[in-house]
Amino acid sequence: MATAGPPTTPATVAPEWLPEALVGTWQFLATYPLALALVIVTVAVMLSVIARLFLLFWGLKVMSRLPTDLGERLLRIGVGVVALLIAYAGLALGVTVLALPEIAETITLRTLASVLILQLMRAAMRASHVAISILGHIRDRFAIVEERTIPLFDLALAIAVIAAGSYALLQVWNIDATAWLASAGIVGIAVGFAARDTLANLFAGFFIIADTPYKIGDYVVLDSGERGEVTKVGLRSTRLLTRDDVEITVPNSEMANQKVVNESGGRWEKYRIRIKVGVAYGSCVEDVVDLLESIARDHATVCDDPIPRVRMRGFGDSSVDLELLCWIDRPVERGLVSHQLYMRIYNALNDAGITIPFPQRDVWMRSADERTEPARTQAQRSTPD
Repeated sequence: MATAGPPTTPATVAPEWLPEALVGTWQFLATYPLALALVIVTVAVMLSVIARLFLLFWGLKVMSRLPTDLGERLLRIGVGVVALLIAYAGLALGVTVLALPEIAETITLRTLASVLILQLMRAAMRASHVAISILGHIRDRFAIVEERTIPLFDLALAIAVIAAGSYALLQVWNIDATAWLASAGIVGIAVGFAARDTLANLFAGFFIIADTPYKIGDYVVLDSGERGEVTKVGLRSTRLLTRDDVEITVPNSEMANQKVVNESGGRWEKYRIRIKVGVAYGSCVEDVVDLLESIARDHATVCDDPIPRVRMRGFGDSSVDLELLCWIDRPVERGLVSHQLYMRIYNALNDAGITIPFPQRDVWMRSADERTEPARTQAQRSTPD
């Protein structure tokens, strides 16, 4: 009587891609599915480690020439994805050679595929952030990608990755995405009507971050009269810190639909202040100009470039009108500097004997007798003889 050997399984047939020298080993191990599965997983893990070390060894040599470490970070993410794919391919092949029941094998493979998709989504989000940072360093070709716009692109790419990953998960589990998309469209319309103000602020926040009419640290003035330093630019609102140390939160939809004066914008952050001065007629205007310019130059906060200057603006009712123009480094300091300049100018004009005029009016008073005398004289002249 012949002795029965180990049970045969479909896994005894070697894959076509397997080298001819390993076909015999495969067929021998295939009679023991668990051992074959362990060998496949072990080999896959070893190949993933070797591939990771090999790619990192040569890739780091190339990336070391770059000025930042962003290239190295992107390389490590890509190498990790390659090693991950090799390991998961080995796991999937190991499951197939175990000759599990069809339902168990299907659920196991779909679970492995789902975990792999989640890992790839995580790696894609990290890689997209690093890639955007790299584009931000290439100023001459990608000027739109800057430090202040990176959160906007991060959010957009994250939404795209999540959408693609969710669709892939539905396909893995053979779920029809059409019904889900239709339901999502109906829900989206309902949410759009219910939260239109929130959505308006959200889209306005996107445009503000992309267009950057102001940024954190800028000093802005709104149409409503609020003035303050921008402390945060969010997707829903913008926050201003006033000179009274009061924080104002303004919805982005309002910020996008009104005129915003950015006093920190332009070629530089410097701000020009204007000091109006009136002196009496008969004063030597050349001496007044020299005095005002010297006061501005001696002030520690007033900028040396551009230099302070004085302009004569016209002849007033009671004074010769001049204006001192000077620059300060930060717009937030204009109130204090204006106060100090006015104080010094007032004292300096008094010390120099230069009069600061004020409006004067001459009032002529007439008595009641003077008002009635012309009428009485006229009446006498008109009386007939």
